[in-house]
Amino acid sequence: MTAKLRIDFISDIACPWCVIGLRSLLAALAGMKGEVEAEIRFWPFELNPDMGPEGENTAEHVARKYGSTRERSDAVREVIKEHGAALGFTFNYGPDSQIWNTFDAHRLLAWALPQGKQLALKEALFKSHFTDQRPTNDVEALIDAVREAGLDADAARDVLASGAFADEVRAEEGHWRANGINAVPSVIFNQRWLIQGGQPPEIFAQAMRDIVSGKAREA
Repeated sequence: MTAKLRIDFISDIACPWCVIGLRSLLAALAGMKGEVEAEIRFWPFELNPDMGPEGENTAEHVARKYGSTRERSDAVREVIKEHGAALGFTFNYGPDSQIWNTFDAHRLLAWALPQGKQLALKEALFKSHFTDQRPTNDVEALIDAVREAGLDADAARDVLASGAFADEVRAEEGHWRANGINAVPSVIFNQRWLIQGGQPPEIFAQAMRDIVSGKAREA
């Protein structure tokens, strides 16, 4: 019998480990067909809510925010590229790679939810940012991601122009922070069990099997 599983995926478009975590989760679910029927819902988390519209060079941002050296941050990005490639995703980092504000992308994800297109839009936004190196706050880049996800571009333009879903996104971000979520990706299963970070598929698969079989225990 197929078990139902609710998965709350808290993440940011600017987070490479969120790409890896999502790809790993989807790979795990693909290997569990017939065992688990999952409903994935995406929730907003901004790593850089105060980022200005001009953005910031990725390496400079990491050095400023985390105190990492250029050599160290370059090495980490190489690891990220390798993990992404193993999961079928391309990270096209370069010396001119930028980080931008992601609030509008989160508003579009909230808009996509009742249309059943959150996953498609999330993946399109990740590709736009990390593969195509397009700004996450650029209207045309966002609209192209909307089209790629099979959503209505004109309706999305109206959302972006109107400020719709802004209050909802801020409230959701506040909810998760108030409940102890300070890092992403954070993946919550059946509103009870939490896994954080870009874990490999086998970690997600084992956790889900333990949950649906009743073997999972409280931490």
